[in-house]
Amino acid sequence: MTHNSTLLRAAEIIGGADAIIIAAGAGIGVDSGLPDFRSNNGFWKAYPALASAQLDFTEVASPSTFENDPELAWGFYGHRLKMYRDTVPHQGFVILKEWAQAAPMGAWVYTSDVDGAFQKAGFLEEAIHECHGSIHWMQCMDDCQSLLWPAESFHPDVDVGKCRLLSGLPTCPGCGGLARPNIVMFGDWNWNHIRAEKQRRNEAQWLETLERGRGKVAIVEMGAHESEIWRANCAHQPTGICGSELLGCGNPNGRT
Repeated sequence: MTHNSTLLRAAEIIGGADAIIIAAGAGIGVDSGLPDFRSNNGFWKAYPALASAQLDFTEVASPSTFENDPELAWGFYGHRLKMYRDTVPHQGFVILKEWAQAAPMGAWVYTSDVDGAFQKAGFLEEAIHECHGSIHWMQCMDDCQSLLWPAESFHPDVDVGKCRLLSGLPTCPGCGGLARPNIVMFGDWNWNHIRAEKQRRNEAQWLETLERGRGKVAIVEMGAHESEIWRANCAHQPTGICGSELLGCGNPNGRT
């Protein structure tokens, strides 16, 4: 199939869909200027101090780093928090939102991204499932009372060159102990998944509505992995398309 015929077929699928599922990985954010963490080269390019220390992503993005060196851990996540707050979602998000709004039975976003870009782009909060959590929410390191709270009052001052937090560490309002992002990390046994679980339940209810209505579903996958086609657990057969090629944006590999 030629490139033009692929685009025409994709336009036909999207235009004829009753509902759209957007399945997005972190590669979708690359054209917004966000770094690629998939390899150490991309990660270390963004954080040269960690390259000098030979610390890879899986070591830094872990509860053990918060326990052993919280200023380093929050240097990394604090910098990311500020970066995500300052980032403007690229034009591809606008196109996706237009497709979503045109679908008679609505749309759903399933994403492993933690940056909140879909909310910033105007997608409905109640139609998003962030399976890895969100950097814009916090929890206690010990998950003392199963509390979650917005990170909006935390404004980290980070020495980017050294990847270290200079301002005070955020604390849990319940016990006064160290707070962390509400993101599932590597080797993480204390991630509070209450918010993500609520999103999952909302997602299941929406999918049940599609089942009952026998709606035609177009699934647009982008920024996760090359040429992956997603299939939903629906009684009817949905059609999947790789969205990065359609929008002309997005690193197919992205961040984890």
